[in-house]
Amino acid sequence: KARLAEEARRKYGNPASTIFSKIIDKTIPADVIYEDEKCLAFRDISPQAPVHFLVIPRTPIPRISEAKDDEAQLLGHLLVVAKKVAAKEGLREGYRVVINDGKHGAQSVYHLHIHVLGGRQMSWPPG
Repeated sequence: KARLAEEARRKYGNPASTIFSKIIDKTIPADVIYEDEKCLAFRDISPQAPVHFLVIPRTPIPRISEAKDDEAQLLGHLLVVAKKVAAKEGLREGYRVVINDGKHGAQSVYHLHIHVLGGRQMSWPPG
């Protein structure tokens, strides 16, 4: 855990503590549905679909546009976890994967997170 924090500081400076870092360190509760050494997945507290969960890396990468190229393996792992948890959640008819980036991308928490939404028909284009 300390190694991850040190690596994150080296790459991203000292990112501000977020609600997600507090979920990772268990100082605030969340409905965690998957966890491993690299990431965790938990249900969104304000779901926009019948199934809505987030997948976040333990490393506090502020936004996808700031992710370092050498983190390709971690970024791929997040998508593999999203796929596996979506299957476990019964999303056989499909789902949407969303990463918001920055102000114009409507990012509200500056800790990279993948939204997985399903259980209803999605429309296009998104708002």
